[in-house]
Amino acid sequence: MSAAPADKAAGLSVFFPAYNDSGTIASMVIRAVQAASELTPDYEVIVVNDGSVDATPEIVDELARTYPRVRVVHHANNRGYGGALQTGFRSAAKELIFYTDGDAQYDPAELAVLWAKMTPGTDLVNGYKISRADPLHRIFIGRLYHHIVRALFGLTIRDVDCDFRLMRRAIFERIDLEKTSGVICLEMMKKIEDAGFRIVEVPVHHYHRAFGKSQFFNFRRIAKTGVDVLRLWFALVIRREHQRPGVRPLAGPADAVDPVYPGSRRT
Repeated sequence: MSAAPADKAAGLSVFFPAYNDSGTIASMVIRAVQAASELTPDYEVIVVNDGSVDATPEIVDELARTYPRVRVVHHANNRGYGGALQTGFRSAAKELIFYTDGDAQYDPAELAVLWAKMTPGTDLVNGYKISRADPLHRIFIGRLYHHIVRALFGLTIRDVDCDFRLMRRAIFERIDLEKTSGVICLEMMKKIEDAGFRIVEVPVHHYHRAFGKSQFFNFRRIAKTGVDVLRLWFALVIRREHQRPGVRPLAGPADAVDPVYPGSRRT
C-alpha cells in the first residue's frame, strides 16, 4: 500500500475504544503497531478500556508491557461509546489521530489508505464502507438511520457511522464533543462540517463480527438513540448551540493513574 503523501515526520496517535473485546483487541493492537510503524517513526497506540467485564483489561495491560508504544486508559465503569471516544481524543498526544473500534470489523492496515489522502489541505480523512458485512436487519436499520440523519442535519458525508477516521488533532481546538452515547459520531461530523474543515472520503472494507455482539442493536438502545438524535438535532440545527461564541474546546490529555491497573492511566 502506498503511504504518501502525508508527512513522514508527522506524529500519529492510534486509539481503540474497547468494551468486552477480549477476542479481538490483541490482534487489532498488533496490526495497528505494524501499520503505524510503516507510516511514521513518531506514533503511539492507545486502548481505552471502557469498563470491560471480560478479560480485556488484562489483555491490554499485557500488550502495553510488551509493546513500548502501546498504553492503556482504563475506565473504572462503562461510560458508553461516546465517553470512550472523548477519552481517546483527550489522551492522544500527536498531530494526527486515527481511531477505529476494537471489535475487528475494520482492518487497521487500511490506515495507510487514509494516510495517503492526508494532504496539507485536508483536515479529516473519513472511511466509508465498501459493503456492510452485517446481518440484513442491521444493514436495513443502518441505512435508514443514515438517510434520516443526513436529511435532518444537512450532512454531505456519505457514511457518518464509519468509525475509521484519520484527523488532525487541531480540530478539537475548535469543536467540543459532549455526547456519551453512539450519537457522538453524528455530533462530531455535524460540528466538523459546520466548522468548515476539509474532508476527504475513501472506501474501506468492513468485515463480519467474529467475536462478541453489538451493544447497539436492541429495541431499548434504538429507542434511546432516536431520542438522543432528536435532542442533538434541536441543539445543533435549531438552536445552533455549537456556533455560539465561547464554546469550550475538548480538554487535553488526562493523566490520572488507575490504582487497579498499575502503569496504566485512568479517567
